[in-house]
Amino acid sequence: MKRSQTHAVRRPWYRPSLTTQIMIGLVVGGVIGWLRPDWGNAVYFLRDIFINLIKSIIAPLVFSTIVVGIAGAGALRKVGRMGIKALVYFEIVTTAALFIGLAIVNFTKPGLGVTLAATNTDAIRTIQQSHPKTFVETIVHAFPSSVIDAMVRGDVLQIVAFSVLFALAVSAVGEKGKPIVRAMESLSQIMFKFTNYVMMFAPIGVGAAMAHTIGTQGLGVLVNLGKLILSLYFALIIFVVLIFGLVIFIARVPLRQFARAVREPAVLAFATTSSESALPKAMEAMERLGVPRHIVGFVMPTGYSFNLDGSTLYLALGSVFVAQAAETTMGWHMGFGQQIVMMLTLMLTSKGVAAVPRASLVILLATLNSFVPSGLGPIGVAIIFGVDELMDMGRTCVNVIGNCLATIVVARWEGEFDDRRASSFGTAAELELDLKSGHVAFADAVAQGD
Repeated sequence: MKRSQTHAVRRPWYRPSLTTQIMIGLVVGGVIGWLRPDWGNAVYFLRDIFINLIKSIIAPLVFSTIVVGIAGAGALRKVGRMGIKALVYFEIVTTAALFIGLAIVNFTKPGLGVTLAATNTDAIRTIQQSHPKTFVETIVHAFPSSVIDAMVRGDVLQIVAFSVLFALAVSAVGEKGKPIVRAMESLSQIMFKFTNYVMMFAPIGVGAAMAHTIGTQGLGVLVNLGKLILSLYFALIIFVVLIFGLVIFIARVPLRQFARAVREPAVLAFATTSSESALPKAMEAMERLGVPRHIVGFVMPTGYSFNLDGSTLYLALGSVFVAQAAETTMGWHMGFGQQIVMMLTLMLTSKGVAAVPRASLVILLATLNSFVPSGLGPIGVAIIFGVDELMDMGRTCVNVIGNCLATIVVARWEGEFDDRRASSFGTAAELELDLKSGHVAFADAVAQGD
């Protein structure tokens, strides 16, 4: 391989990468929200436009990617095996997240000294209007009565279930299904290209989101309940270093290339507090990194319901925080044994965490109602509600990184991870590979230095 082929694709200083543009947007948005809170509220519609554009990509992208991966690559026999391996990995990692959250919250004790006084009744009422789905309800919910309705609502789990069954049917009809596979191949490339266009608007969208957050809550929100916020981010850092670090070592994940691949999806998720905003870019990045399309298309969307590592850790920390505040308020103490039982409960209820709005708070409230004195659970959740958006940034970012890593783990487990493509990620060599394979959207992304 020639020397020039191994160099990273460089761009002029006056055309910063998308990651740099997003970080600039975050800083500018934060300054605008701080200096002119009214402007922060006025520009929030730009964030909504960006999120809506991203949501319009998800259904056709997930559908076409899964159909091409399963029906086009002859992966019919692999679906069941791949699904079992993914679920085993999801369960192990999310359980580790629960117990790291439990350990950190018992070490930092952010709830001690917090008094649970009735307040923010609107927040309590909003959260109580929804209820978490049981495991059986989540399984039933996964199979849509109307795929059109599922696509309109952007229900990723239902889209995945329908897409897998549709792909199996396309594969089963043989030659007659080839036109569908070719059409889905074209659609997937078009949607990746469409994603590149939408990403041009990302710095404006995330800047508007940050301006709104600072404008409505003020810098004072960083001080209020600061110990709880710092405890969460401390726990997330430990989880990423210990658990993700161990997984990266065991699965022989190329760390530098992986970090480069996930930085844009992670920053998008952090800035918008939306995993959906990062999904198209994350799927594109993992395929470019060497994960086969059928694994990316199946594992990553499924992980959005079953592999929310950051949200799971947050649930453990938030539930014990309220229990500690209840001890301050009325002297009621939750022993370590009760905390373990509560973690076991969260292991089950958190699997449907993405099925309802404000899902983590809904799961948290339902769990607390069973473990803390009557009436204190909703008050504790209402206190957390005030700073939830700041914590949502961190946990959503970790959710996205965890799902990206899961695709590599399953690909390595299946013996299908392409180390050659991974080593060339973001270089001129990758550009040549994409041009040879005819993947124009990926080639454009590499040429732009994204």
